[in-house]
Amino acid sequence: MPIIKSAIKRMKQTIVRRERNVGIKKDIKSANKAFAVKPTAETAAKAQSELDKAVKKGLIKKNTASRRKAALAKAAKDAGVKPTAAKKATAKPAAAKKPATAKAAPKKAATKTTAKPAAKKPVAKKAAK
Repeated sequence: MPIIKSAIKRMKQTIVRRERNVGIKKDIKSANKAFAVKPTAETAAKAQSELDKAVKKGLIKKNTASRRKAALAKAAKDAGVKPTAAKKATAKPAAAKKPATAKAAPKKAATKTTAKPAAKKPVAKKAAK
């Protein structure tokens, strides 16, 4: 057991992180097993999604996930599973958008920096009395 305070804290953090990582890895394995038992587009998508989540959280590397997803896709193709098209979100009409605030998008003062200033008009002299 560590005696130093920071080492004790690091040990606690390591335990929490390890539990989280083990849980994510179990999710990946269970999704892969579900696909192996019943190869459908939904189970393939679930397995690929779990791999993507693991990459996002830094648990596995991007190329490792890519390799595993390719193997899943190959197995799906061999099983005759057709991938489903991703659903696209419906676009809202442009009029429904809120106008941008001044803080979010400041206005540009002048786009041309080489423009010459306008010529000044001569001031009319006052008539002498």
